[in-house]
Amino acid sequence: MPKITIPAFSFRLVVVGLMAVSVGLPMAIISLSKALVLLFVVGIAFCLFRERSPLAPLTATATPAAIAIALVAMALSVSWSEAPVAQAWGAWAKHAKLLLIPLLLLLIRSEREARIALLCFVAAQTALLLGSWLLWAGVPVPWATSNRALVEYAVFSSRLDQPIMSGVTAAICWHLRQFAPGRWGRTAAVAVMVMALVNVIFVMNGRTGHLVAIALISLALMWELPKPYRVFAGAMPVLVLLAVWLGSATVRERMDAAVQELDSYTKIGSTDSSSGERLNYWRRSVESILQHPVAGAGVGSWNSEYQRLDQGRGPLNAQNVRNPHQEFLLWGVEAGMIGLALLCNVLLAVWRDTRRMTVPAVRAAQSVLAALVVACMFNSSLFDATIGDFFCVVLALVLAFGWHARAPSATALREATA
Repeated sequence: MPKITIPAFSFRLVVVGLMAVSVGLPMAIISLSKALVLLFVVGIAFCLFRERSPLAPLTATATPAAIAIALVAMALSVSWSEAPVAQAWGAWAKHAKLLLIPLLLLLIRSEREARIALLCFVAAQTALLLGSWLLWAGVPVPWATSNRALVEYAVFSSRLDQPIMSGVTAAICWHLRQFAPGRWGRTAAVAVMVMALVNVIFVMNGRTGHLVAIALISLALMWELPKPYRVFAGAMPVLVLLAVWLGSATVRERMDAAVQELDSYTKIGSTDSSSGERLNYWRRSVESILQHPVAGAGVGSWNSEYQRLDQGRGPLNAQNVRNPHQEFLLWGVEAGMIGLALLCNVLLAVWRDTRRMTVPAVRAAQSVLAALVVACMFNSSLFDATIGDFFCVVLALVLAFGWHARAPSATALREATA
């Protein structure tokens, strides 16, 4: 009887595709996809080591090592964390979603596979966009599970997460449009980009999503400028912000509300608003960092630090909040300036890896990185569920595509980083 072999390649690509599709879907599907990735990568790693196959994307890129160092340091901080041990390790597990990046880099082994994964990702995000538009039009969407789907037009997540996802999807579709398959692939990619940006700016009311969209539009316009005119790139975000503010009543209302909330917090210390809560969290976080400047108060300690410093003066619903809605401050509280440096090192490592890619891949990857940095300024976007998984998976996909499609010539490198 002939020996039957199971094509590991097919299963591997299915796992990668499922992970790419799952981000933005309900958390149960994301968790299942992560479990499959972890289980499958153990088997793949065993086979690679047994066959002595090189782990090129892991050993020749800076991002995996930077992530490993950061997570090891966070794990060590459990020993001095002010949080209970179980809570500290639970917080570490949230940070550990960063491991999705090297795991997916290990699983994706060719440019073709990266393209397929990106296509799966864009298809799933397009379905989310269509669901959002249907909700806005008043058409019932039975599969929408968001508690405020009929008001915020987010299908599975929230007004905070979905517009960020749609903005990132728009950037990927624009910068990688030439790689879209089929006769009408390029046109379809541009159409998805337009549909996503219009949805973010005119339909969704998440302020972080608006800022991400403005940043990504500014980058795209800057890259389209002739090189002699790129000296004016610094003015691009201001011009785009002004255009969006004048053109979108949704953006205008949300930005005006933010100014009022900031004014209220500044004058009377009001925390009865989204901006007021954040500012109060940030203030207490800075106080904690100043008291533990080097190594922080330990992973998982943010809430206990907040409660100690705030002493009940902030909103009551902050009793169960586990992060300050700002990624950099979270790492600073948990691991001090060392932690902040480690997080910046991860972001810098991603940027360094993007510089070795071809022009479209550079722009796509750096757009995702820029969106992540903007989102982290106003939320704990790597620590949080859903949006953290989203960013880790998308970064892995664009890094894998860029790695396998890279051009080794010095001319291509100069064009990519110009």
